[in-house]
Amino acid sequence: QVQLVESGGGLVQAGGSLRLSCAASGGSFGYHTMAWFRQAPGKEREFVAAIMWSAGSSYYAESVKGRSTISREKAKNTVYLQMNSLKLEDTAVYYCAVRSGGYPSAPGAYDYWGQGTQVTVSS
Repeated sequence: QVQLVESGGGLVQAGGSLRLSCAASGGSFGYHTMAWFRQAPGKEREFVAAIMWSAGSSYYAESVKGRSTISREKAKNTVYLQMNSLKLEDTAVYYCAVRSGGYPSAPGAYDYWGQGTQVTVSS
C-alpha cells in the first residue's frame, strides 16, 4: 500500500557528501517514523537514522552521528539524509523504511521498504 522510492545515491570520493531522498506515497504519515537503513555486501542491514514525521524528532546511529542529518518536507512527503565526510565504510545500499509509532532501530520493526539506492565511497 505504501510506496517508498529512494534516490540520490552514487559514487563519491572519501570526504565528500551526498544527499539521499525518499519519496513516500500511498499513506498518511501523521504519527509514523521514517528511517534510513543500510546494508553493505556480506553484512546485515543496519540502522542509520530516523525521524518522527509530525514532530521532527530525530535519532542517529553512532557511526554517522555528527556528520549526517535526517530531515523531512511534509508538503512533498519526502525524507532526506544528508551525509557529509563520507568514509569507505559508508559504502552500502541505503534503504528508506516507515512504521507506525516510534523509531526503534531494529529493521524488523518497520513495515514498508523502498528498493534502495547505492552509495559507493572510493579512495
